[in-house]
Amino acid sequence: MTAPPLLFGCDFSSSPSRRKPIVLAFGALAGARVRLGRLQPFESLRDFGAWLAAPDQRWVGGFDLPFGLPRELVQALGWPTDWAACMDHYAGLSRADIRARFAAFCAARPVGAKFAHRVTDGPAGASPSMKWVNPPVAFMLHAGVPLLRAAGACLAGVMPHEPRAAKLALEAYPGLLAREVLGRRSYKSDTRARQTPERLAAREHLLAALACGAGPAGPLRLGLRLDLRPAQHERLLADGSGDALDAVLCLMQAAWALRRQREGATCHGLPEGIDPLEGWIISA
Repeated sequence: MTAPPLLFGCDFSSSPSRRKPIVLAFGALAGARVRLGRLQPFESLRDFGAWLAAPDQRWVGGFDLPFGLPRELVQALGWPTDWAACMDHYAGLSRADIRARFAAFCAARPVGAKFAHRVTDGPAGASPSMKWVNPPVAFMLHAGVPLLRAAGACLAGVMPHEPRAAKLALEAYPGLLAREVLGRRSYKSDTRARQTPERLAAREHLLAALACGAGPAGPLRLGLRLDLRPAQHERLLADGSGDALDAVLCLMQAAWALRRQREGATCHGLPEGIDPLEGWIISA
């Protein structure tokens, strides 16, 4: 009997290190409950890529990185509008090239409309995937998508649907679920001096909502509850950077997609009519 695929959420970094690693949160889905297993850091893109590409490994992962660029941007730059060809072209650029080209694109546009957006950015409340600073999601795409493609993963929303794919990558966004509970309250910071009691209280509030499956406005959109052991709860609270908690939020979104697939939904719960050049954030 084939073992079920690994289920995880990924808090991604385009420049991982010991201080700021890539973090995976592994878990298991049972009905409407998600049980957190282990947390695993990766301190280099090479090690992370090797893990993703390990042979005979099956997984479903929610990745906090964009899978595509805005069609408006791609067309304005004269890049290929086929997703695979566009990603090949994008991967061949340096980060300095990307920064210069995107900055020139923004400079030619009016105040208030500097960035081009994907359709999914609106309902998800996400930063534009062409943004190169605060957060540098353009570089996250540049670093992460080639690793997923090299691993032989099926990237939902931008590649043809493969219901039996051994490795399924879903674009996740932890802010979508966090804001449902916290609104605009901040729960994390990479700067130690800004890891305040207020942000600690926000993480505690968020974890309580995930545990009971409800926020200020009622049941959470995913219809799932998070099961944590006491030590795991304390670890997530103590991590002022929020990296581990963000990985758990991505795990919850991946579990939602897996549950939708088990219930017979096509394309893991993604809406119909997605632009395959841009992709879509799961559950948005």
